[in-house]
Amino acid sequence: MPTLDRQDAVFVLDLGDTENRFHPDWITSVNALLDEVEKGDEPRALVTTATGKIWSNGLDLEWLFEHPERFPAYAAQVHTLFARVIRLPMITVAALQGHTFAAGAMLSLCHDLRVMRADRGYWCLPEADINIPFSVGMSALIQSRLTPQTAHEAMVTARRFGGIDAYAKQIVDEAVPEPDVRVRALALAQQHAPKAGPALHTIKTRMYASVLAALDSEAENAPDSALFRSSGPSDS
Repeated sequence: MPTLDRQDAVFVLDLGDTENRFHPDWITSVNALLDEVEKGDEPRALVTTATGKIWSNGLDLEWLFEHPERFPAYAAQVHTLFARVIRLPMITVAALQGHTFAAGAMLSLCHDLRVMRADRGYWCLPEADINIPFSVGMSALIQSRLTPQTAHEAMVTARRFGGIDAYAKQIVDEAVPEPDVRVRALALAQQHAPKAGPALHTIKTRMYASVLAALDSEAENAPDSALFRSSGPSDS
């Protein structure tokens, strides 16, 4: 399960050491830790990382197919988490030490900055390959954070981007050797910690007003279960 640590002004949220899929209990745990991050008004920033070969493989489709009646509530949880991370009143840095797929890739895009391992691991939106359409909110999120050409390629072709390619396509801000991923993310977060506060919150909410409106609408109006329809559990 996710854990929270702190190094000086930087909170370090570790998503876990497994596939870090979005099980409802996992989402609840992440939200509880974000509650801790948001307390207080001192300079602070957030680094979100993981332990092992995977940053996050996204939706927990195995659980979803076992609980189809919970599709709407689950979809609301996912979209609300995306919106919450975008709105955080501090600089957020995703330290991508491993595979970052589907909803996990979308969660990385909710962060202000991304540092990715250069030599191994992929960033990928595989929905076109597994027959799961993006929701309107997800589409808005992806298209707001990637260039039009990169968003089209990532969403339509399901291309797997290695760290160097992800940097070249401006999906991530830096691609560095694996031992440097967390170190560099911490340095970036520490550098920007003094920016935390109401002004930064307002800047981000106004900058991404249309994306947040789309995500909030998805959460409030419970997307149809067709959003998750595929031939069976896979990466999402």
